[in-house]
Formats: sequence, structure tokens, C-alpha cells
Amino acid sequence: MAFRKFLSSLGINAPEVDTVLATSTVRPGDVLEATVHLRGGGADVDVERLRLDVVTRAEDREQSETGWDNPFTIVSETLNGPLTLHAGEQRTERIAIQLPWEMPLTHVLGGRRLRGARVAVRTELAIDNSVDKGDFDEFQVHALPAQDAILQAYVDLGFRFDEAEVKLGTPRGGENSKVGYWQEIETWFPREYGRGDGQLESVFVARPDSLDLITGSSGPHLFTYADLDQAAWTKRIDEHMRATFLR
Repeated sequence: MAFRKFLSSLGINAPEVDTVLATSTVRPGDVLEATVHLRGGGADVDVERLRLDVVTRAEDREQSETGWDNPFTIVSETLNGPLTLHAGEQRTERIAIQLPWEMPLTHVLGGRRLRGARVAVRTELAIDNSVDKGDFDEFQVHALPAQDAILQAYVDLGFRFDEAEVKLGTPRGGENSKVGYWQEIETWFPREYGRGDGQLESVFVARPDSLDLITGSSGPHLFTYADLDQAAWTKRIDEHMRATFLR
């Protein structure tokens, strides 16, 4: 990847910055590693801040249809500093970012893209009160095995995926949530549940050993990773859907 962007406000010989992710695919709870390449310009500069933000598109913020106009920051990691970048110096910094267990998903079921779901790393470099927030390096967040098992149950029961949205705050039933947002995965009900063209909004509140499933206004429903059994979970979800939503 070529150096992407320079601080134009500092002049033609401004420093350049480029961020390269160690992987393009992670799961919730993983550590995302990144290498930041800095190249000095025509004079020494003091870098006040070098920060990586993991961001997502959130429904509660003004957005264009496909752009990153006003992203929501999920987690940030700042390099210890400040540091001096000498003229013409090439410097490499490595930063590790701990992703939350409630990280929004972009892909499920072995690589199926969730419509509307996007996450990225944005690099912010601050020099002489000028801040360059850089470009967005998108990456994929694949579902945990337990999340995939629940979504596979949805597929086996006839639910159809629509899209995913990130909203700010705490969902109803999300008292175990540790973050200030949630992701809704929207699916269409199958006809067997008598919901017509109705939609189901599902939320995962994940942890290292278990997760809560919230379906509409019902939940939380606890699923423990050690108890993962696809047939048993599909049966449990079917019984729950019929008891809760069948009209």
C-alpha cells in the first residue's frame, strides 16, 4: 500500500503516514495489530498524538448512504508520545488494539456479508495543532461460533436476513452490556410463525464464555459456549419463537 495521505496544511514537504493491518479478518474479543509507517518531511516535527480508532457506522449519527461522514468510535489506542519525527526519517510503530466482545459483526456463517455492517481503523496524526484523521482501512469481523450457531438456526428455521444496524445506547434487555452501543441483526420471519412480512431484530451481548440473545423485546436469553449443540439450539430457538411470536 502506498503512503495514503499527508498533512497538507503543513506544506508540500509534510510528513506521510500509512497504516497496515496485520489481518483483514478478526472475531469479537481478538487483538487487532497494526503497523504504522511514518516518513518525515522537509523539517523535524513533534508528533503530538498518533492514535488508531476502530470505528463503525451508527444509525444515530448523520450519514451519507455509503460514506463515513460521522463514524462512531468503538475503541481507540494511542501510541505513547509525543515523539519527534526528523526530516526524511522513516519510522515504524506497532499498535495492538483489544477489540470488545460486543464488536459489531460484518460477516456470518462462513463469510456471508451482513448488509449495512462496516467497521474500519482510522489513523489520526496530530502535529502543530493540525490533525490529519487519515483514511479508513476496513476489515471484517466474523461471528463467534456461538453466534454463527444461532444464526444458522435462524436460517434452518426459514428466517431471511435483511440488514444490520448499529445503534447508540443500551438495548432493552441488555443490562449485561459493557459498551455504549448495540448491533441489531434484522431478519424476516418465515410464514410458519404467522408474522406476515414482519421483521425480527436480534441482538448479541457476547462475553468470553457465553452470550445473551435478545429477540425483539424478549430476553436476555443465555447461551453458554461450552453447551453449543446445533440441533439442540435450533430446537430451543424454534420453541422460543413459537411461544413468543406465533399468533
